[in-house]
Amino acid sequence: MAGGLFELRKDPITGWWVAVVVDREFERQRFQVAARPVSPPGAACQNCEQPSGDGVRVRVLKPQAFSVAGTEREARESGHDDRAPGLGLVGDCGSWQTIVAPVGHHGSLAEERPAIVVEMLARARDAVAAARDAGETDYLQVVQNWGAQAGARTDHLCLDFYDLPQIPHRIGEELGGAARYLIREGVCPYCRLVRDELADRVRVVWEDAASVCFAPYASRSPFELWVVPRHHDADFGRATDEQIASATETLQKVLAMLSVLDGPPYNLVCIRPRCAYASTRRITGTGRYIHACARSPAWSWVPGCP
Repeated sequence: MAGGLFELRKDPITGWWVAVVVDREFERQRFQVAARPVSPPGAACQNCEQPSGDGVRVRVLKPQAFSVAGTEREARESGHDDRAPGLGLVGDCGSWQTIVAPVGHHGSLAEERPAIVVEMLARARDAVAAARDAGETDYLQVVQNWGAQAGARTDHLCLDFYDLPQIPHRIGEELGGAARYLIREGVCPYCRLVRDELADRVRVVWEDAASVCFAPYASRSPFELWVVPRHHDADFGRATDEQIASATETLQKVLAMLSVLDGPPYNLVCIRPRCAYASTRRITGTGRYIHACARSPAWSWVPGCP
């Protein structure tokens, strides 16, 4: 293809476009950014103090955390404490909770003992299953933010989860895109992505018998990664103990590879799930993402990649 400053790449599931800079060589030093701690050494840690007990614990930061107010007019007309069902409003619901590692565990997920990470992921699985069975909310998202630059609120190793009364717009777009892809192509888009990436192998970062990790073609940030299970199931709440153990190994190995960039900040989001390096910028007014990436994947130089 003709050379240009930007290469516009399209996500095959959502149809979103990404502008990728392809006219330069990969410069490692541009991405070597160590995650900054949130608190100074020796500072008090609330996740060490609450809740009481040993081992992995679940801390409820805010029960009934979300109030659906609707538009400004709906909120004004319904009143703060008297939200009429006729306006499509609901009372307080959902929650904000965090799964915290044992007291004093302030290291990264990649460096944590596997047994601890297994228990944390198992707690996340149980939270997803409990929210599904309760049927009071529509979506539960599990997140780990590492480093102050990635929005972390603590240095304590933890997984936050948000039990939401609505499906976020971006997730709805992905669900809709996946449904349209299935109707159009007759196959699960994520199963096809796994098959195609393994056949091409240009962007594969890690694989084992249970999952495949690769850099998506239309990645929205440098070093964005998707970890896609080989097992066809859309509900993390149904994951077996064996699948949880395999997911632990995959996440720890992949994040250890990422650590060669001086241990950078990142956001780990359990959607399907995926891991993204937090350095995305947007082109003003276009609705497209832009980032620098060599025509050869930046992951090609990372030790341990296939």
